[in-house]
Amino acid sequence: MAFGFIRAYGKIEKPIMNVIIAEFFIQLVNATFMNLQPLYMKAEGYSDASIADFISWRFGAVFLLAFPLGLFIKGRKVKNWFYLSAAGVPFFALLIIYATHVHDPLLLKISQALWGVSFTFMQIPVLPFILRNSKKETQTLAISLSYSTWSLAGIFSASIVWALNSADPLLFSERNMLTAFTLLAFAGIFFVARIRMDEKTSEPGAKRFNVIGHDWKLIGGALIPSLVLAIGAGLTIPFINLFFSRVHHLDTSVISVWNFVAAALVAAAALFVPRIKELIGYKIAIPATQSFAVISLALLATTEYYSQLPIAVYIAIGCYLLRQPLMNMAGPMTSEVAMKYVGKRNQEITSALTSAIWSGSWFVGARFVKSMRGNHWPFVHIFLITAGLYAVGVALYYILILAYNRREKAGLIETDD
Repeated sequence: MAFGFIRAYGKIEKPIMNVIIAEFFIQLVNATFMNLQPLYMKAEGYSDASIADFISWRFGAVFLLAFPLGLFIKGRKVKNWFYLSAAGVPFFALLIIYATHVHDPLLLKISQALWGVSFTFMQIPVLPFILRNSKKETQTLAISLSYSTWSLAGIFSASIVWALNSADPLLFSERNMLTAFTLLAFAGIFFVARIRMDEKTSEPGAKRFNVIGHDWKLIGGALIPSLVLAIGAGLTIPFINLFFSRVHHLDTSVISVWNFVAAALVAAAALFVPRIKELIGYKIAIPATQSFAVISLALLATTEYYSQLPIAVYIAIGCYLLRQPLMNMAGPMTSEVAMKYVGKRNQEITSALTSAIWSGSWFVGARFVKSMRGNHWPFVHIFLITAGLYAVGVALYYILILAYNRREKAGLIETDD
């Protein structure tokens, strides 16, 4: 069967699967807000600059919390953090919706920040949890499925938004759809409760906040490529729907259709990752997929130059549908390379710093977008900056892969029994 490989995911241990399902419900809020929040704020009368300003608070909070949280959870069981995330993300999302509607800037900033904090409680521990508590033969499967929760949530969210918003835009407005998906996300608490296992930790009894006891040269080498990519992503990803709305004048239902298609392609690509890794290895798979994604983003951006032509929107959509799965396909592989490269005792702090880098970069990116859009910069210039940074990041990841291969040949990459 062409898709018989999907059955391999049935090998994932039940506790790990329950973590991933809980993560799906958290990502359901994340995906829906990523797609609809800028459009909802636009409908409520917020400018592009103010939208970027308020959204940046979410990423700023994660940036501040990620590093100390990574140190704190070292050697600890993390199930209770999953509870906090499963309850906190939808709760503070409801506050964001309310604060946006009543135009309360203080409440909006606070709720955005606390939303980010709650999201961090799942985002940082989940990858070390999977690596600690899954068998060697299921690790790549579990990591790939964990990564695909973002796209699977996007598929579910975008398809429902498109169907309902097309049927009745007033009843199924951006605000009502955000509220509905947020309420549904509380189901994640149920699946966290079903995580029943003797949870393994990295170093029981390890000293908390022990910064010296880490291999910072390895950690730095693993994180630099991610830093460059994250800076570029912060200028683009949170605002891609605004690009389609402002430049190509697409409405919410149409944008949701293409978000659905993109999410479906991302999910399919993520599920193929273990097979691709087996066939061609990291050295080819990661730079090849990322390079084609960078080219697609550059072509998408330049459609603003000729947006008055009917063909421009179709080229932009086509490039978007190529860029999304290609860049996301590399994600599980780059994470696995980085985590194995740094070794077991550095994994929690690496996961925390990765989260801090991405959120910090998105915070800074959002502040830059606020300034650039406030000074009437076109989206094409902003997105081309991202493409340039991505190109540098691809080269750095290739260097990391070469270093990983050298360590593997020298027997320095830890393996599980």
